[in-house]
Amino acid sequence: MTSPSAPIRLIGSWSTMDELQRSALCDRGRDKIFDPALRESIVALIEDVRINGDDAVARALKNFDGCNVDPSGLVATPAEFDAARRQVGDELIHAVRSAIVNLRRFNEAIVEKSDWMVEIQPGLFAGERFSAIESAGLFVPSGKASYPSVAAQLGTPAVVAGVETIVMVVPPVPGSDGVIDPAVLVVASELGISTVVRANGPSGVAAMGFGTASVPKVRKIVGPGSPAVACAQIEMQRYGTVTTMLLGPSESLIIADDSARVDLLAADLLNEAEHGPDSTSVLVTPSRSLYEALIEEIGKQLSRLPEPRRSYAASSLGVNGGCVLVDSLDQAAVVADRFAPEHMQVAVKDETAMLQRLHHAGEILLGQWTPISAANFTIGCPASLPTSGFAQVSSGITADSFRKRTAVARANEEALRAMRPAIVSLCDHEGFPAHKQAVEARFE
Repeated sequence: MTSPSAPIRLIGSWSTMDELQRSALCDRGRDKIFDPALRESIVALIEDVRINGDDAVARALKNFDGCNVDPSGLVATPAEFDAARRQVGDELIHAVRSAIVNLRRFNEAIVEKSDWMVEIQPGLFAGERFSAIESAGLFVPSGKASYPSVAAQLGTPAVVAGVETIVMVVPPVPGSDGVIDPAVLVVASELGISTVVRANGPSGVAAMGFGTASVPKVRKIVGPGSPAVACAQIEMQRYGTVTTMLLGPSESLIIADDSARVDLLAADLLNEAEHGPDSTSVLVTPSRSLYEALIEEIGKQLSRLPEPRRSYAASSLGVNGGCVLVDSLDQAAVVADRFAPEHMQVAVKDETAMLQRLHHAGEILLGQWTPISAANFTIGCPASLPTSGFAQVSSGITADSFRKRTAVARANEEALRAMRPAIVSLCDHEGFPAHKQAVEARFE
């Protein structure tokens, strides 16, 4: 076992870990999000917004972010958008545009694969029609850092999908008079999103769900955030607002064997580890020698990080995450699927064979030329991904997150006649005479 001061914790060998140890690793984050005390405080904030609207949003900004903002000044003004372009350098604007181009291409490919219909049997056609939802709310986190990349990751799919009303909520710079990161405003401007709201996370989520004098009401809210933001999104489902499950603290898992370069592996483990003290970074490997080589390399790279990123990364690798040793790459796939990470990287000799073994991850990045940071910013695939194991049942934010399917069918007389006996039999069994007559009337 490693010493307590090792920069990457040896969690243990999967074969000898008991169920409690495995659950402690894989069932991460949910206890914080579903904490009764947190829920009670979030419900109070939501109720305040429901009753008092913009006044409640401004009050939450003052109480939690130290920002004095008049209730009438929650929405960013055209002057702020104009100033943002002057404040952000050309290099960053170019980076934003590059990311949006790739995101557009990825999501346009999704939208192109749209309406379909097949002939199920002679004269019977059925399929689906895709259409955009009418309104969407995008929560772009702030606090520990600014995330224009998240604004692009959420906003581009919504725009490509064709959502008519898009609202973006961004927590302002703490202690300011409500300053919104100009880079986020530039992203919104590039995408044609004009409604950007300065609000504390949970109260901003509630404002989008209920609608206020300043904030348009939306039917679906997406976006990553703290346990408080995730809790607020879950609670707003009680009021008919659709949200995603869950986009919480960042996490990554890397499967590696002896073919992986140790320096690149260390860099990629630190990539997500630096997000925050609640992030999780995990290495799964059949090679103990690879793990031991990583100890020194991660120590070197960790020492070069500035604070608070160094402390965040130390917590993510030394407390929340670490290394799991496995007997084989087959067992590595079992561990990875159980963990179901937000971000997964595969750094093994035969990446294609490994991919076939994997089923549950927000994204799978093949090879060490595909770092997580590239996916976060510019590849074009979604980077707002399910966390806390929800990759087992849900996917990242793409254009499909902002579209709905409507079933479409058409039958002719021949097809209905062929189905008639089965329909009548089921109607009789379930006791629906009007259902039965609706078919029989056509043949009387």
